[in-house]
Amino acid sequence: MEKAAGSPAVGGSYPQKNAEILSSQYGINLFLAGLLLTFAWAVHAVGISKSHLLSYLITLMLIQLLWMLWYLCRSCTQRRLIRDKDTHAGARWLKCGITLFAVITLILDSFKIGYYIDFSNCLSPTEGIFPVTHAVHTILQVYFLWCHAKDVIQSFKTLERFGVIHSVFTNLLLWTNGVLTESKHQLNEHKERLITLGFGNITIVLDDHAPQCNCTTTTLCSIFSQGIYYLYPFNIEYHILASTMLYVLWKNIGRKVEHHQQNKTPFKFHGITVGMIFGLIVLTSTIAIVVVYLIQIGGSKIKSELALTMFYLHAIFVLALMCTAGIVALLIYRLEDRSLDNSKNPARKLDAELLVGTAAGSWLLSWGSILAIICAQAHPKYTWYNLPYSVLVIIEKYIQNLFIIESIHREQEKVNDDIKTLRIVTISRGSTLSLTPLYKEIYNGRATRDTGEVPCLFKGSVCGRGNDGAGVAKEETSQDNTSVMHSASDFSIYSRNSVTNNKRRILKNIAAFLFLCNLSLWIPPAFGCRPEYDNGLEEIVFGFEPWIIVVNLAMPFSIFYRMHSAASLFEVNCKT
Repeated sequence: MEKAAGSPAVGGSYPQKNAEILSSQYGINLFLAGLLLTFAWAVHAVGISKSHLLSYLITLMLIQLLWMLWYLCRSCTQRRLIRDKDTHAGARWLKCGITLFAVITLILDSFKIGYYIDFSNCLSPTEGIFPVTHAVHTILQVYFLWCHAKDVIQSFKTLERFGVIHSVFTNLLLWTNGVLTESKHQLNEHKERLITLGFGNITIVLDDHAPQCNCTTTTLCSIFSQGIYYLYPFNIEYHILASTMLYVLWKNIGRKVEHHQQNKTPFKFHGITVGMIFGLIVLTSTIAIVVVYLIQIGGSKIKSELALTMFYLHAIFVLALMCTAGIVALLIYRLEDRSLDNSKNPARKLDAELLVGTAAGSWLLSWGSILAIICAQAHPKYTWYNLPYSVLVIIEKYIQNLFIIESIHREQEKVNDDIKTLRIVTISRGSTLSLTPLYKEIYNGRATRDTGEVPCLFKGSVCGRGNDGAGVAKEETSQDNTSVMHSASDFSIYSRNSVTNNKRRILKNIAAFLFLCNLSLWIPPAFGCRPEYDNGLEEIVFGFEPWIIVVNLAMPFSIFYRMHSAASLFEVNCKT
């Protein structure tokens, strides 16, 4: 009977497992087809134009729009049903972040529409349809993620798996398209700057996809074309964040969720003043460095070398501070005895995998720079700063990954249930016993400190009230004998809590500092400050085209790492 009863459950899991495998294979093939089409357009393959690529992306977005509308309509009709939710997925701060990036993406789409109108005589209609479709797709997708990112889908599971995985890879293809377009623009600017550094032996051929006709309004065309490339970093982050949130939704389909109350961990500025001040100093100085770098680089050989030297020195200082902060945090963790939360959590697992996976992009570039410095025959003075910079990039990411991954896996500190039941009793000579505030007040350092009062803790029960008459004398004698012991116990507990609070405060300041530092280090590569391009030494050792391919492949992961690390550190700060 037990075997018969158990067999349907076992057999019933196979269709869902097959659906998961089939949907993932569908998504991978969808992505590979789009990736090949994108590559063909990038290398000017015969018979492949930009309109073919945009038509493919428009089709994918329209299919996703139909699925999201169907899901939203079905959710409205079943509003009264109680749905399982993954409390760890789709955090509010993450939704706010993706909304901010989406708003800037809508501005980007409006610029593209304006650009198409000005060049409408020689552009394909798909270049006008694409930004309109993308704007509608962005609005509906953000609404969908706000309302349903936490859903644990239990009905129409096979269909929903295909719909969600389609959405994941659609966003990944849109991310790839944005990365490629932005990289081609950066590469053209880089080629124009190489001559100023004295690398005239490198052939400069601009990869130009500009329209072959005149603009109707020159001023607006210049604003639109320049503005588009400054907005692309936000569009790129929007799509990668959307794909990660949708991937967690896909992993949660059919999952059995344990129903337990999750402690809310709101972000508070209290207690992180030091970390915020130092972090804001780093952020402000980084913005200033980027502005000066972009102005100086390409002006002349001397200015370019000074800009590179300035960038390396600033980055070395910031990375050294980040390494020190990460080591201090790890040492504090080693001094604590707290267990790790090993429960199944798709969002947390994805966070850890993305941290290590995307860090490989920076590590690849750093090892390439180290090898180029070792093998190069001539070494301009500024290239020697690249060596400690590259080494620190490797070490800093290694330490930071350890800190973040351990932080998100640590269980939140809980006060012992026995201690919660204790009561503080004030003992005053010649007076009856009075019940004072709960232990929580002692824990927070708000216990009464009146002269002549000695707090005492009683395990297991609350102190009884004094007896009248002769019993009072005996009670006072026994209480006098034990008051010193209880007082010592109180101070011991208070001391331990004080140490714990100090550690917690240090960790919160470190998380806040690293959060702002990662935002600071996201800004330079995202907005065109890329010494891997402008250094020139790697291109001599490895060759121009091979090194540019390595940079274009690794840089998007390096940029995403900083933003993802900042998001993870924000969560660490809230949990600490």
